[in-house]
Amino acid sequence: MKALHHSPGVKHSRFRRACAVCHGYPAVYRVPQPCSHYCRLLTTPSLCHFSCLSLCCQPQQYSTRSLLKMSAARRSRLSTKRKFVADGVFYAELNELLTSELAEDGYAGVEVRTTPHRTEIIIRATRTQNVLGEKGQRIRELTSVVQKRFDFADGAVELYAERVSNRGLCAQAQAESLKFKLLGGLAVRRACYGVVRFVMEAEAKGCEVIVTGKLRGQRAKAMKFGDGYMIKTGHAGQVYTDTAVRHVLMRQGVIGIRVAIMLPHDPKGQRGPKIPLDDVVTIMEPKEEVSPETLLAQQAAAAAHAAAMAAAVPPPAAPAAMPEDPNVAAGF
Repeated sequence: MKALHHSPGVKHSRFRRACAVCHGYPAVYRVPQPCSHYCRLLTTPSLCHFSCLSLCCQPQQYSTRSLLKMSAARRSRLSTKRKFVADGVFYAELNELLTSELAEDGYAGVEVRTTPHRTEIIIRATRTQNVLGEKGQRIRELTSVVQKRFDFADGAVELYAERVSNRGLCAQAQAESLKFKLLGGLAVRRACYGVVRFVMEAEAKGCEVIVTGKLRGQRAKAMKFGDGYMIKTGHAGQVYTDTAVRHVLMRQGVIGIRVAIMLPHDPKGQRGPKIPLDDVVTIMEPKEEVSPETLLAQQAAAAAHAAAMAAAVPPPAAPAAMPEDPNVAAGF
């Protein structure tokens, strides 16, 4: 085994950390130099195992701050992997900003639509009038904050507010509602059962509310409230289940809230997914069968009717004789 070289006066155990991407160790340990923001490996970039998928060990990497402040046009010129990382970091920070800013207004998620000319950010909330503010002042302030934070050009980003059609089927709206009920001093059981009842009255297939933390005494515990039908595994669990998690900063400590709602099937795709569940079998009503005697009688009647129609039609008249040409009769 080759001796591991390291700078004098520095203990080797300090640098023996596996790469977060390739889970390997570098071949040679040298002067402490960070590999990248993602790897956190203290070694020379070119000496890491298998180049760590180029996200880890290529020099001149983009840090989280540079990815956030990167404009949309520059972000589109990145490689595919770096673009996905940049878009994910952008969405995460934007969602965190809007969650803290619009919590009391029924914030229920955000959608980012990127077009060649501008970026559209659609904010979903239960009280859109509070999101817009008086004469649209608040939405303009949020637009200015997003534009300056993420280095968008003037007019390159637009914020819109969209009202949640049915807040009883929105897990984020119900989690925020439960959060403010607990902050207001309402009992945990009463608040959770109220949310479950409200969700089931909105024609949801099922609902589950989990509350964890120091609920009554100093001993932390978890309480689970549920009703209806809930699928948690498989493709149906991903498509039909809407989940939201919130943290409530109470005086005795932090309480965690998790709300899961099983959405109903909707062929139009407005209140729930269009895809039907795999185990739902629809039995159609059978068609009325015609007896063989009735079928033979109908065929005989149709044949007789066709024969009568053929007999009623007069035969075609013979064509009139053409007059004889005198030139032909004379032999010309």
